[in-house]
Amino acid sequence: MQYIVIISVLIMTILSLLKVNVLLAIVISAMTAGFMAGLSFGDLVGVFTESMAGGANTALSYVLLGGFAIAIAFTGITKGFVQFLRRAIKGRRGVILGVIVIIASLSQNVIPVHIAFIPILIPPLIALFDRIQLDRRAVATALTFGLKAPYIMVPLGFGLIFQGIIRDNMSENGIDIALSDVTLAMLAPGLGMALGLIIALTITYRKKRDYSQIEPESEPSSIEEVDDSPFVFERKHLMTIIAIIAALAVQIITEEMVLGALTGLILMFLLVAVPYRQIEDVMSRGISMMGMIAFIMLTASGFAGVLEETGSVEALVNASSGLLEGNQLFIAFILLLVGLVITMGIGTSFGTIPILAVLYVPIATAAGFSPMAIAVLIGTAGALGDAGSPASDSTLGPTAGLNVDGKHNHIWDTCVPTFLHFNIPIFIFGLFTSVML
Repeated sequence: MQYIVIISVLIMTILSLLKVNVLLAIVISAMTAGFMAGLSFGDLVGVFTESMAGGANTALSYVLLGGFAIAIAFTGITKGFVQFLRRAIKGRRGVILGVIVIIASLSQNVIPVHIAFIPILIPPLIALFDRIQLDRRAVATALTFGLKAPYIMVPLGFGLIFQGIIRDNMSENGIDIALSDVTLAMLAPGLGMALGLIIALTITYRKKRDYSQIEPESEPSSIEEVDDSPFVFERKHLMTIIAIIAALAVQIITEEMVLGALTGLILMFLLVAVPYRQIEDVMSRGISMMGMIAFIMLTASGFAGVLEETGSVEALVNASSGLLEGNQLFIAFILLLVGLVITMGIGTSFGTIPILAVLYVPIATAAGFSPMAIAVLIGTAGALGDAGSPASDSTLGPTAGLNVDGKHNHIWDTCVPTFLHFNIPIFIFGLFTSVML
């Protein structure tokens, strides 16, 4: 029976790496696991759909946050913020990279617009980057750090969703843990990322790179022409700031991203920061931006439910009980390696948590890991593949902004640099922290 979980996870990973739609890959893998376990089609569909309810809160958070992000972008306030920072940069390489890290970080927690700021900020700066011969791989690394590290470490915005998923899925698999403990546990991989960023910016990509000598190797990004007209602060921008502050306050008080995003979205329309007649367009674009991730979360919960129903995870734990004795370092290494492969294939750290939790909690518990150590393992494994995965928003976003002239390759200039500088330190920090806790 234990082979079911291994085969189904391998099928999901292989299909994802072969660029089969991630949602379809998860569904196919869940159906494979169910049929191998002898479930009837009706029972299998019933278990799958019932288990999807476990990801409903997260999926709704994503959809509402997507609408809120589009509403913020609709007012044009991000344009003013970016124009101000572009004037302040004045061509200093260190300042440029520092500002990019700060803006990207704010996009995950304080002003949750995700990757929507990149087409506004980066393309107009390409000429400046080329003039001072700034290596765009350093910019890609800075962007990916800002898109990823804040949600790993800070329980606000996307970080509240990510850490909440870890807490909820550990609870569903038999381990209760406080959100504050998850936050503490996630400092380890976050610090690993910080170390990787420092190495990338001060050592690896410190030298100048002349892009006038580089021939375009890939198709330029399809980014619309940027509106660079002067920004004028208006009433709608003040109302947007009020909505953002209110959304932050609600999610901090309630620890619920759904309520925070809903508060911000409602205030954007009540305060007429966005005209009421635009509500349909805003929500449609928000769903378009975040809907796929939301559905991946739902199907991942369904897949996890099917694996539990088949009993294959428990069988895997029992079958490997001899290997689980004693060597926690080896066990943690194998678990993180499996998590890296799964997350690299799927391309979303959020969507892999339900699947990882089903595997990790019983195995790590049997091996004697503490609840915080298990949170470190799950969070680290989930975070591992996001940086460096060709299918991840954390790499696709930076490439879209930096490749407007076809001189920035998605794999070699974004995925490989971020994989080397982030995944390796995340793996090492997560590995040893999980053993020490």
